[in-house]
Formats: sequence, C-alpha cells, structure tokens
Amino acid sequence: MQACLVLLLISCWLTPIGASILGRCVVAKRLHEGGLDYFEGYSLENWVCLAYFESKFNPSAVYENSQDGHIGFGLFQIRQGEWCDHGKNLCSVSCSALLNANLKDTIECAKKIVKGKQGMGAWPTWTKNCQLSDTLDRWLDGCDL
Repeated sequence: MQACLVLLLISCWLTPIGASILGRCVVAKRLHEGGLDYFEGYSLENWVCLAYFESKFNPSAVYENSQDGHIGFGLFQIRQGEWCDHGKNLCSVSCSALLNANLKDTIECAKKIVKGKQGMGAWPTWTKNCQLSDTLDRWLDGCDL
C-alpha cells in the first residue's frame, strides 16, 4: 500500500500542472477553427496526422531530438531557435506560447512554416507517416466538424 502511495505522489510531481492530451476530434476541431483545412493545399486530415506523429496530441509536449539536438515544442514540435525564442524566431513567438492548449500561436506558426518551400515536408514525420498514406480519412472518423 505504501509503495502505491509513493508511486502516486511521484507521478503527481512529474506531471506538469494543466498538462493534458487532447482528443483527436478536439485537435481536428481546433485546427479547423484555426483555418488549417486546405491551408496551402493540405487537408485537415494531414494536419491531424502530423499532430499525432509529432506529439500524440499533447499540446504541452517538449522533446529534444537526440540526432540533431534541436528541441521541439507543442502539438507540432516546432523547433526552438529557428521558429521560436532566440535565434531566427521566424514565428516571432516564445516557445512556451506554443505549449498552450488553445493552439492559437501553434496554428499561426505552423502556417508560416508550411508556406515555406518545403510545405509540410518541413516535418520529416509528415513525409514518413502522412504524405503517402492512403488512410488519411481515418483521422477525422467520427469527428463532428
């Protein structure tokens, strides 16, 4: 019993306050409301697929890429230095603003990224998991948009 209590307390300490994984349809709705459906020609299904493979729908995700050392923030794992915070900061936003579950800053930054010459190819995970997928429709199954 004590071991269970200790594990519970440790998990509470390690879980960021307010952290939550968004449901697939919640993500789809917020991205749709943010104007990403067919933005630069990419369907909403592409964006939802990208969000899943980048962060598993966790808007507060922060991961360090062990291969190149870059740190990604939020739903789309937007790279620090290039797109947010110090350095180029092409989105003119703090990286911490990309961790907000309302996704407003994340969506605006993603729009700037996808307008670049690589489009959604700027995210290697999209190229690998979503670009050639013949099952993109499943990402919106059951979502009332």
